[in-house]
Amino acid sequence: MTLLNKTRCGKTTKEMKIVAEKEGVKLQYLMENIAKGSIVIPYNKKHKTLKSLSGIGRGLRTKVNTNIGTSSEHTSLRDEIEKLDVAVKAGTDTVMDLSTGGDIDKIRRTIVDRSPVPVGTVPIYQAAIECAKSKGVVNMSEDLIFEVIEKQAEDGVDFMTVHCGVTMEAIKRLKNQGRILDIVSRGGAFLVEWMLYNRKENPLFKDYGRLLKIAKKYDVTLSLGDGLRPGCLADATDRGQIQELVILGELAKKARGAGVQVIIEGPGHMPIDHIKANVLLEKKICDDAPFYVLGPLVTDISPGYDHITGAIGGALAGYWGADYLCYLTPSEHLRLPTVDDVRDGVIITRIAAHAADIAKGIRGALDKDIEMAIARKNLDWEKQINLSIDPEKARRYRKESKISGNKCTMCGEYCAIEIVNKYFSGDTGKDAK
Repeated sequence: MTLLNKTRCGKTTKEMKIVAEKEGVKLQYLMENIAKGSIVIPYNKKHKTLKSLSGIGRGLRTKVNTNIGTSSEHTSLRDEIEKLDVAVKAGTDTVMDLSTGGDIDKIRRTIVDRSPVPVGTVPIYQAAIECAKSKGVVNMSEDLIFEVIEKQAEDGVDFMTVHCGVTMEAIKRLKNQGRILDIVSRGGAFLVEWMLYNRKENPLFKDYGRLLKIAKKYDVTLSLGDGLRPGCLADATDRGQIQELVILGELAKKARGAGVQVIIEGPGHMPIDHIKANVLLEKKICDDAPFYVLGPLVTDISPGYDHITGAIGGALAGYWGADYLCYLTPSEHLRLPTVDDVRDGVIITRIAAHAADIAKGIRGALDKDIEMAIARKNLDWEKQINLSIDPEKARRYRKESKISGNKCTMCGEYCAIEIVNKYFSGDTGKDAK
């Protein structure tokens, strides 16, 4: 019995209790929302090293995902393991292995075996790449797609991005409208290439029941991917994107009916004034399924700083109701991220998620900020460092300032807090003895 079906039967599990305690919500609230599909807990029992469970959805802390994985140009497993370790240390809630180069099976299994947080994948990558090496992506068999999905589930993958909404109808609508950047999703592109060449419907849509059967068997959470997401601001919220979203809403309902947990993926590029509408559309069309957004990026002209651009969009999306932010790194659109890029991406996306949680009133979100304010008032530098989202960097900056006592090199002897503390204490003034 899947976790979703257990909630419908009123059965509690160890995983539910852990998440409820971690999030500071009542177990009954958690179970009711899992049953409705508003919250998911990605958890594959075959993932033996999973220690940090994440609840994603309504009323819970906004979660952060980190993408790692090799490319055809860089296949070092050692580097990807280092990225995994850095991401976990920096506080990511989940990771996704998006490997497209080297021994993909070995890389995925090593990451799953080492990761204490839930691991996701995009199975169409492996299926397409295995065919590309021999007979070409367009000759990929439909059976191979499902075989790869089952193999990855068997390996302990907790959630999977599957581009089930890329249909012939959605492609037609996208082409009729026209875009500057037609399709930027790699998984979407693989499927569109296969579909148009073979003149066949997307197997993940046509044989959705087969996909659900595998997901139910392993209790894998399906992340219904946005293969037709806009890749630039000018294409945001167009008919192709919305057509796919409508299809995903229908497929999410079918998945829940089969006892399978579902997340909906959202677009990566949109102007700030589109964010609220996109979140509200997803929540309405997909019956409040957890919304997973890439960024979103709120401008297209920030290569080298896209982690910041994405954090701006992520904070706003989280405030309006998005539940899950996929990080961006400074190297987005430029190269495979380095270990340092991964760390920076996790930290800044966690800042965006935290800002969103404060704004939407998540229980306990403001607590550390109040503690920080008190520590600053008391000029307690050690506590300020320990409370910070990145204590390592805060400590390094403080040490580099080379100043003694309670002062810093910004204000020195003219510290506003110190001056006012002295006078507000009531032991100074013209008549003080």
